[in-house]
Amino acid sequence: MTKHTTSPKLVGTPFDFDALLQKFADCKATIAIMGMGYVGFPLALATHAKGFDVLAFDVDAHKIDMLNAGKSYLMGTEDSAVAALLKAGRFTATCDASHLKKADALIMCVPTPLTKNREPDMSYVINTTKTIAEHIRAGQLVCLESTTYPGTTKELIVPMLEAKGFKCGEDIFVAFSPEREDPGNEKFSTKQIPKIVGADDLKSQQLAETMYGNIVTKAVAVSSAATAEAVKLTENIFRAVNIALVNELKMVFEKMGIDIWEVIEAAKTKPFGYMPFYPGPGVGGHCIPLDPFYLTWKSREFGMPTQFIELAGQINESMPEYVIMRLREAMDVHVKKGLNGSKILVVGIAYKKNVGDIRESPSFLIFEKLLAAGASVDFHDPHAPEIPKMREHPALAGIKSVSLDTIEKYDAVLIATNHDDIDYQQIANAKLVVDTRNALANISGKAIVIKA
Repeated sequence: MTKHTTSPKLVGTPFDFDALLQKFADCKATIAIMGMGYVGFPLALATHAKGFDVLAFDVDAHKIDMLNAGKSYLMGTEDSAVAALLKAGRFTATCDASHLKKADALIMCVPTPLTKNREPDMSYVINTTKTIAEHIRAGQLVCLESTTYPGTTKELIVPMLEAKGFKCGEDIFVAFSPEREDPGNEKFSTKQIPKIVGADDLKSQQLAETMYGNIVTKAVAVSSAATAEAVKLTENIFRAVNIALVNELKMVFEKMGIDIWEVIEAAKTKPFGYMPFYPGPGVGGHCIPLDPFYLTWKSREFGMPTQFIELAGQINESMPEYVIMRLREAMDVHVKKGLNGSKILVVGIAYKKNVGDIRESPSFLIFEKLLAAGASVDFHDPHAPEIPKMREHPALAGIKSVSLDTIEKYDAVLIATNHDDIDYQQIANAKLVVDTRNALANISGKAIVIKA
């Protein structure tokens, strides 16, 4: 005799799809945002501002404690913004996954790093999906925002949720909407950036499009979750390839005695057919150094090489070594001294200007290579006062930013990040400056300036 078990979709209060859709349309739904980092926290603020109830979930108890105390832990977000969330009474921060049952939508904003072998590390997505699966109920929308390879939503997330007895598109709903955050960009905040929304069934698409359309300025629908996943990769691959191109041009033009920065400024006067990208000491952040290789990995399944993407990655990854080579050459000529025993100041350890985000910053590679060459190295960064513990660069943990007041003691200064609030006039009075960002273009001083 066959034993019948109760399907999870029959447990609890039945849901009305039209009523659920209306809750999203009226901004009356409860939205759980899982992962309170650079993506999840701004999304929580934008979602709450539109009238939704927000459930902030993170496994990091320190973040949750700070939120519940009305404190911000992200640069660019004031304590007052967090205090306003608490005061409004529509915001809950918790580490308790049982609260996820209360949500009408669960949005995953978790890391998707690479392994040492440049393969996708999906552990954060898998573990978060497992947490959702343990508490999921009928009538919930699950959205992934983490950048990943095409097929992740359909091949990984949906089967894990349907294993609990649900049917996607009937009693639970799944979509993909890639994050498009740009930390430090004052022109475009979360709510001002259109959201790509893709799902593999009509009801999931309707719910996700309605929800995001009420959170941000515009929801842009695409035909599938995989298409939405491909959109985000395309955006970041476009940037990675063009940065690699201009980095290569910099090295070529330098040999010809041509200033790449002057070339770019002149080229961008063309009102069509050209978009300026700028060279640097490498690429950083969670997107550009990592995301292209998600497609590279997935493309192997289809027997398609991604030569262009991999070449761009090789060029960008070679830039820290190139910068050190230029520094070494400059010191030999102008200081008459090698790196061994020299005092070097690295200006900027954040990966981009005007933010404290240090993820994948090329400055750390430069720092370590200089130390390995026997140099004594300090750094100055008003946005990142101390190097935290990192898995990739453990030996640098605890080193603190120094003042520019003693800049004369350094044999050379290397500008890696061009924050606006750095005293470049003071830097221009150092002995030797290797400038990877053209930060001293309009500043005069006694320093010998080498563009690299």
